[in-house]
Amino acid sequence: MLCVAAGLFAGGRAHAQDQSPQIDRIFNWVQTDTPGCAVAVSRNGKVLVNRAYGSADLERDVPIRPDTVFDVGSVVKQFVAAAVLLLVEEGRLSLTDDVRKHIPVLPDYGHRITLDHLLTHTSGLRDWTAIGALAAGDQDALTMILRQHGLNFAPGEEWAYSNSGYVLLKEIVARKSGASFAEFTRRRLFKPLGMKATAYRDDLREVIRNRALAYEKVDGRWKLATRLDNDRGGGGALFSTAADLLIWNDALTQGRLGPFVTEKIQEQARLRNGRKIGYARGLFVDTLRGGIPVVWHSGGAGGYQSLLARFPEQGLSIAILRNSDAGPDGAALARRIFDLFVPDRDSNETEAPAPATSTDPAGVKPELDCRAGLFFSERTGEPLRLTTEGGRLRIAGGPALVPAGQDRFRNPRSVLSFMSGDEFELRFLSPDRFELKSMKNKTTRYRRARPYSPTPDDLKVFAGRYESTEIGAVFQVTPQGDGLAAHLEHSPATRLEFQPVHPDTFQMGRLTVRFRRNRSGKVTALDFSNPLLRNIPFKRLRDRSRGDD
Repeated sequence: MLCVAAGLFAGGRAHAQDQSPQIDRIFNWVQTDTPGCAVAVSRNGKVLVNRAYGSADLERDVPIRPDTVFDVGSVVKQFVAAAVLLLVEEGRLSLTDDVRKHIPVLPDYGHRITLDHLLTHTSGLRDWTAIGALAAGDQDALTMILRQHGLNFAPGEEWAYSNSGYVLLKEIVARKSGASFAEFTRRRLFKPLGMKATAYRDDLREVIRNRALAYEKVDGRWKLATRLDNDRGGGGALFSTAADLLIWNDALTQGRLGPFVTEKIQEQARLRNGRKIGYARGLFVDTLRGGIPVVWHSGGAGGYQSLLARFPEQGLSIAILRNSDAGPDGAALARRIFDLFVPDRDSNETEAPAPATSTDPAGVKPELDCRAGLFFSERTGEPLRLTTEGGRLRIAGGPALVPAGQDRFRNPRSVLSFMSGDEFELRFLSPDRFELKSMKNKTTRYRRARPYSPTPDDLKVFAGRYESTEIGAVFQVTPQGDGLAAHLEHSPATRLEFQPVHPDTFQMGRLTVRFRRNRSGKVTALDFSNPLLRNIPFKRLRDRSRGDD
């Protein structure tokens, strides 16, 4: 899955002296008896840094070495894209092919989904990883995708990261090439480029030499967080070293995959309305403060974390592979490394300082405090929450905003935003309504949630069992306090506690349930949403003891 990196880089001229001691200081938070990382840096194809820190196996005291391999998570997507583009170049596929031409059992959504929609995350397909968190039983990724009968949005209308598209793409590569995805990439990508330590793994239970185990810290103790089931997922199962990933970056910079693949894999996608987005094919493409291009992707699989970034104009590449999420954010580490090699930069590039105005004792500007709250998209019903933090207005889960005039705010230009790197402006139309407008002319209007304080009798009408045949799960909903509790019948320990935020609408963090009523006002269904799923329908099951007919 994607691990979003924000505000990575900016810079100027290079300097070439050995930076290993400075790199060691950047990673001095890693101990020999804790999970750690491998880091490599190259310029114009020459490896300048190839260092390793920490333990690959805490039980056996095996240290991480430069030749240790890690699951690189969603960094694999650029290799999937390259495989597809090789087949397109050979005429065996076309970017405009309907996906159902190659996978006929994919449901007909009433919209044509092309291979390019999958490559650019503009298909509208629901992300299978979010479905898997709810589904009953042991279902593989492809099965879950094929059970879906709805989309998050019409293909080409929006951008939303979805591992599902890359599950289908790997399946298509295997079907059209006559070889497994692992064999195709070995023969057509890794071997020709000399990436001797890189391989896609169909079975993660097999012995993988030099593999670092992944960990997470739970209640102060390290526990294994190594995935052993691939499920043909859209991210993960590609094992590599930091130095091998630099070979790949250099190959893209030098055009070693040929003009067509090199151009297309880095070509920013456009939505149906012509708006260019910050994603190409398996790669994020951005221009940061000072106009420095950066091409990058991050990844996560279990406890593994990865970041691979390339600066074509400077000929600089950075790869960081980790076997836990402990320590500083990967983007912050990469940025400090970049500073060593491109030191002349504007030190004030990430977020402009907040203007000096009066604040209340809690440090929140009074004029901003009244703007915070929960809002819903007038078009899709998606929630968006504005908060205040440190005297600044912020989109929850996104960047702090910079004042841009009366009732207007914008995201800092050098921060990759939740809108795939797009710059945007937020303009209040009233205290309860605003519009979010990208600099590339997409506008979405939001309206503040209305206060809702249901009585105990009001809450009782939502109680019941709700089933989704697409997810393969049943929610049981009961009143609890001033809100609702929901648990999955196949996993009773999974208990979700929702609070009322809007009439017939309840939230728990970034999870939203919105109940639907028939013409007589009776609750008949609920729609479930999270950041990766939009309005999944759960139909209320009959309960004769409640008088359901």
